[in-house]
Amino acid sequence: MKRFGIFLMVTLFVVSVAGICRAETTLEKIKRTGVFTVGTRSGSPPFGYINKQNEWVGFSIDLARLVHKNIEKKLGQTVKFELKESAPATRIPLLTSMAVDLIAGTMTITRPRRESVDFSLTFFATGAQFIVRKGSPIKGVKDIAGKRIGAQQGSTNERELRARYPQATLVVFPDQPAAFTAMTQGRVDAYTNDGIQLWGLSIRHRTPMIGKSLASGTPMSLTVWPCAKNESDFRLVVDIALMESLEGGEYFKIYDKWFGPKSEVPYPLSAEARTFLMLQVVPK
Repeated sequence: MKRFGIFLMVTLFVVSVAGICRAETTLEKIKRTGVFTVGTRSGSPPFGYINKQNEWVGFSIDLARLVHKNIEKKLGQTVKFELKESAPATRIPLLTSMAVDLIAGTMTITRPRRESVDFSLTFFATGAQFIVRKGSPIKGVKDIAGKRIGAQQGSTNERELRARYPQATLVVFPDQPAAFTAMTQGRVDAYTNDGIQLWGLSIRHRTPMIGKSLASGTPMSLTVWPCAKNESDFRLVVDIALMESLEGGEYFKIYDKWFGPKSEVPYPLSAEARTFLMLQVVPK
């Protein structure tokens, strides 16, 4: 199985919008309201989705819950954990409008985004690919000329496909369920997204994954909005939650829950990935 993918490193990601500021910091807002609001996906398994029991679950959501615990510890009070729907096209507006404090999804880190946002520690790495119907003549990027390729609106895959493969006809969709349905119905010839997300779809629906990378170094992320330098306090709360989970092993238990051999999306953590993760943990 060839990786088409954008090399993807998932992180918690901290947003800062130039020229916009607010009277209170994120931690002050959470302390005042008693609510920690997280934007997440409802159709991107295993990172964020609604399961058969109608529960909002996922790998990114479980990591956001670790952040929630650390916020309660930092503030010394009970804080409500609240989830709100987000999508590639709405996640930044949700953050900048203060509708959410953090995005727990599949956002990619890019250099342009770093001009307006900060990111936490990386907590996942994968590559983007295509998913196609059985019997498709598309075997890789070389076969997409003149083909209709689906991508999520506002995603890095959309941008890269538009810029680097203009010979393909790009069709954008608001979310993964819409794009995948269009592919299965033949309205697009292939759908491109981060490989780990397509891997879950491929296993469930027995559809092939193909293709090579469009680009490299484009991380997904959980996101928060600091405005001004004192917001580094909130980013530190996020990073410490991740570092402590790596040191104490909680991260690896969560990873095994969602990507281990008994999970719906088996995706073994390589020795190289484990080493990379641990190298981000700084001394106390």
